[in-house]
Amino acid sequence: MSASLEGKIAVVTGAGRGLGAASARRLADAGAHVVAVDVDRESVQSLAASLSTSSIAVAGDVSSEADVAAYVEAALAAFGRIDMHHLNAGIFGTFDALPDIAVADFVRVMEVNVVGQFLGLRAAFRQFDAQGGGGSVVLTGSIGGLTGSADLLPYQTSKHATAGLVHGAAVYGGPLGVRVNAVAPGIVPTDLFASAQADAAGGKNDMVRRASTTPLRRAGTPEEIADVVAFLLSDEAAYVTGHVLSADGGASIVNSVRPSGGAGAWDTAAIDRATYGRDVGQQR
Repeated sequence: MSASLEGKIAVVTGAGRGLGAASARRLADAGAHVVAVDVDRESVQSLAASLSTSSIAVAGDVSSEADVAAYVEAALAAFGRIDMHHLNAGIFGTFDALPDIAVADFVRVMEVNVVGQFLGLRAAFRQFDAQGGGGSVVLTGSIGGLTGSADLLPYQTSKHATAGLVHGAAVYGGPLGVRVNAVAPGIVPTDLFASAQADAAGGKNDMVRRASTTPLRRAGTPEEIADVVAFLLSDEAAYVTGHVLSADGGASIVNSVRPSGGAGAWDTAAIDRATYGRDVGQQR
């Protein structure tokens, strides 16, 4: 894979930490020059300076049209072209129950996770067209975009939208030689959840325990997700487009009503009390 990325120019958003930082390092180690983008100027500058290839940092908000245009302009000024985009930037939003979610909280997650990915995709397609076509894009989705849960509603809604963006963009981009895919990580402890109600079920505190219920019985690492991103961006995935590739330890394939999937192994009343604050049972 290293040879296929040698000298390529890659934009990575949300590159200041977590999955984005791991992706930037992986692409640079494979020979790509990275345009590292993050709203946190200090962290992204530190990341870019640490990479093994000549790379640059750009501070910007991916939900801003002006900031997206600015990182494209910075990339062109430094390298003259862009070959690959990893549109990774995202926020998790709120753990509030559905009736308690503020409109502003919901909208902010949509702005960053959906509008931000749309703006990145649009910018990528415009630039690929200006360069004569061809290119590859990977979006960061989530296992939360493949199924449903009673918490993190804005986040999981945004990640379902990621699949729609991937499918539509891949169909449009195919005849132009542009491939669009997504990686859907499972439980990967990163700074994204560093402040995510560490004492709450489903927050940072129990990530390792929850990951132990997957077929692989462990959490993933940012580096393992970065390997998937690098593959999807590279020419080794030349016949792969429109795909949301799960990298989740097998979590998304488990049949929860079979014994091997944990059927009957939990106290549903306790789960309901934690979710709804009372015993609810099956109401009709």
